[in-house]
Amino acid sequence: MINEKINCIIIHGCPSKREEMMNLADRTFDKHWMPWIREKLEAQGTGVEIPMMPTPWEPVYEDYKKEFEKYTINENTVLIGHSCGCSFLVRWLGETKREISKLILVAPWKIANDASELEKAFYEFPIDKSIKDRVKKIIFFTSNNEERDGKEGLKMFHGAIGGQIINLEGRGHYVMRHMGTHEFPELLEVVSND
Repeated sequence: MINEKINCIIIHGCPSKREEMMNLADRTFDKHWMPWIREKLEAQGTGVEIPMMPTPWEPVYEDYKKEFEKYTINENTVLIGHSCGCSFLVRWLGETKREISKLILVAPWKIANDASELEKAFYEFPIDKSIKDRVKKIIFFTSNNEERDGKEGLKMFHGAIGGQIINLEGRGHYVMRHMGTHEFPELLEVVSND
């Protein structure tokens, strides 16, 4: 039976533009460690949703928000973001002033790579420092071999909202080609523990 008290929503990262042309089964943005963590959490009785965000290779905040708000979010919700999904969650929490149980940001990204107006509109927003007052626990995952812009994004988010930083060796940007595995037991531990 699925635990109705706790729910978890995972927001995937933003793939490169080339994934727009791929068959759905070949796309990577909803894969990596996400199916594994879903299976493990559901086995513990936690409901898990991994929404497919619209055109993630060209993310538009308002489109993400419309899709995201179809799901139940309350004080017992655990929100997990990967890469650009972290930017979306932090902005959404700042705008809506919602209270949640945990915010877990995996390889958080806040830098517009190509500095297009579309990317700037998605990534360049003020971080609401009061998020830390409405979220019971904030945790960041980074790696010693994360890209420079990824490390800079982590500094921006952590500097504004605080929280615990977990730095794991050799995980890169927490994608399959960097991790070499679908398993992410450290994430499972922080989601499962109070």
